[in-house]
Amino acid sequence: MKNDSYREQEQTEAEAEGLAAFPEDEDLVITAVELMKKQRYRYLISFGPYTLSVHEDVMIKYRMIKGAVFRKDALEEIVAADERHRAYVEALRYLERKPRTSKEIAQRLQQKGWEQGSIDHTLERLEREKLVDDGLYARMWAQQRMTSHKKGRLWVKQELRQKGIESGMIAEALGEVSPEEELESALVIGRKKWQQTKGEPLDRKRKTGAFLMRRGFGGEQVRQVLKRLIDEEFEEVDEDALEDDFV
Repeated sequence: MKNDSYREQEQTEAEAEGLAAFPEDEDLVITAVELMKKQRYRYLISFGPYTLSVHEDVMIKYRMIKGAVFRKDALEEIVAADERHRAYVEALRYLERKPRTSKEIAQRLQQKGWEQGSIDHTLERLEREKLVDDGLYARMWAQQRMTSHKKGRLWVKQELRQKGIESGMIAEALGEVSPEEELESALVIGRKKWQQTKGEPLDRKRKTGAFLMRRGFGGEQVRQVLKRLIDEEFEEVDEDALEDDFV
């Protein structure tokens, strides 16, 4: 009986060589099916002196049981299916922590060395299963960033572009956040910046305006916020002066 270290060596060699050593135009009979201990759900399939490893789901799909007969061309299809499945599992792991866009998943799989065919197949499957939805992602991202994180429309638009979201989806997502909501976010963080800034009103206006522009708010919204802040400032001055008159 083969010990565990020998089996592990066989698996490593099988994954490295693939089907290169398998003979052409010959019936290949499965002589053993063994569960690999160090990789969950993977099995080492032996065809006499030849071996390959596959995921349990692939093994079941192709009915790879002891005594089954295959040809090399059929095994090539199985190996391709196994690679697609492994890429899919890699993508699922990447999605465990938080939602991702199609572009982010594709980049992750590319970094891991998966072939483009397996990447495309994985994305199609994830979209079909509703595990990846760029439109929904864009809408959730825009709502969160513009209302909770107080980012402007231009900032969020650029973020979504970098994440690979299509222009139409970006426009739709941004359209679900009203100009009034965005203006309110700009006013909240603009007022905080104004109160933290020292100096003459003109200098405070310049610094607060630049701060809002850097956060992605448009020129018209920045002008509205600054006008509101300046009005509030003078209202406070007038109230203080009125109180002094009655002291």
